[in-house]
Amino acid sequence: MACFRCKIGTADGRVIEKDFEAVNRDLLRESLEEQGFHVFIIKKRPLQFFASQEGSRSQFSGRRFLSFNQELLVLLRSGLPILQVLDTIIDRMESGRILDMFREIRQSVKGGSALSEAFGQFPRIFPHLYVASIKAGERTGDLPVTLGRYILYQKRVEALKARVKGAAFYPVILSAAVITVVLFLMLFVVPRFTQIYADANAQLPWITRVLIFVAEELTRSLPLTIPLAVVGVLLARLFFRTEKGALLLDRFKIRLFFFGGMFVDYALSSFCRTFATTLASGIPAVQAMQMARGTLNNRHLEKLLTSAIRKVEEGMSISLSLEQTSFFPVLALRMIGVGETTGALADMLNDVAEYYEGEVERRLDRLTTMIEPIMMLAMGLLIGGIIVAMYIPIFQLAGTVN
Repeated sequence: MACFRCKIGTADGRVIEKDFEAVNRDLLRESLEEQGFHVFIIKKRPLQFFASQEGSRSQFSGRRFLSFNQELLVLLRSGLPILQVLDTIIDRMESGRILDMFREIRQSVKGGSALSEAFGQFPRIFPHLYVASIKAGERTGDLPVTLGRYILYQKRVEALKARVKGAAFYPVILSAAVITVVLFLMLFVVPRFTQIYADANAQLPWITRVLIFVAEELTRSLPLTIPLAVVGVLLARLFFRTEKGALLLDRFKIRLFFFGGMFVDYALSSFCRTFATTLASGIPAVQAMQMARGTLNNRHLEKLLTSAIRKVEEGMSISLSLEQTSFFPVLALRMIGVGETTGALADMLNDVAEYYEGEVERRLDRLTTMIEPIMMLAMGLLIGGIIVAMYIPIFQLAGTVN
């Protein structure tokens, strides 16, 4: 997500400037206005790829954030007052940015702020969906129940993310190994064989001549290729961080063969899971859809969903509005329609999310099953071809001597 510098006005008349992370400017503006802020200016911070990410965010994400929420839930269920709950959490923390942050949160709560408002002061740490869930629990008086739903949601999301990362780990490692071995052969081994053949004045076969030509060109162009590649990557990242570039990239992603369907299934499962969690927390449907929209993680799909949300605001049913986005499958639309009719929309959305999470896992299993033998075969042919091309002249020379 991109980082934006915002100038906002608070309910008590103060004007402050803070950094917020969001998928895009429009979503951030809507989110801030829903929290009661008056938005004056939203500017995207330039050259973000040169800046390191805030350390506290990386220290308090994933499993640690889940562990914190589980501890918070246990303490809330025990009936302790919120200040004692925060004191207990603070006493167990090691010194650092996270501890300082929680001390500020405690001071805010002690000063009369709600827990959701105190968490909302740190948007880079606590996601908007989390803060909204806490706020909904405070409003309905069942904060432990709401927090329990969010923990269940977070566990499922983290499990799916881990599954995706695990499926990508082996191909990435294997690709890195292949590239390393090929570069070693082309830059160090082939030039030594080339010198041997030049001294022997041997007539080389065409495959060996092609390999030597490629190795020489690679050695000659490498000092220029590396800086150009680095500059190209930086320029590409800069372009894809713009609204237009990100939109083009996201459109390209969902049109890829095989992977496009997996991206859409993953987006659907994330949206439905988040939508169900927010609805179950007592958040109105339109606001829940707006909050869940960012979990699609695809600007093209978000743009289509924005028009669907407007139609829901105008009175159209959720299933019919989602049908007009053109990327929701018929099965999902039918289940959502049944949920609307029976009043069990949150349950149906959870069922849809589970179904498409299963689809993502099946696609990942199929991908890993296919890609491992294909990559092993490609690696064997590539490295074996290089070695054979270099040894053919030696075999020919040995045959001539005999």
